[in-house]
Amino acid sequence: MIRHTVAFRLHHAPGSAEEQDFLATARGLADIPGVESFEQLRQTSAKNDFAFGFSMEFADQAAYDAYNAHPVHTAFVTDRWVPEVADFLEIDYQHL
Repeated sequence: MIRHTVAFRLHHAPGSAEEQDFLATARGLADIPGVESFEQLRQTSAKNDFAFGFSMEFADQAAYDAYNAHPVHTAFVTDRWVPEVADFLEIDYQHL
């Protein structure tokens, strides 16, 4: 199992319509085949500047690779992520 996580902040003002539209569009990533346990999270720690997190799981590397290559994911990255995300940290995990 692979857990893919990303913490990020947007260029948009907190609570703005643009922020809400970005998050609504991102929920479509959950429909990509192989994505399990998709979560959108609001970051609450004062220890960093990130505002949100996404977490999802994949059964194996093949499922994760298929997700990364899927046209819905690549379009989201190109059309929304790159222009709207100000900063991010991606961490992927496997169980020990």
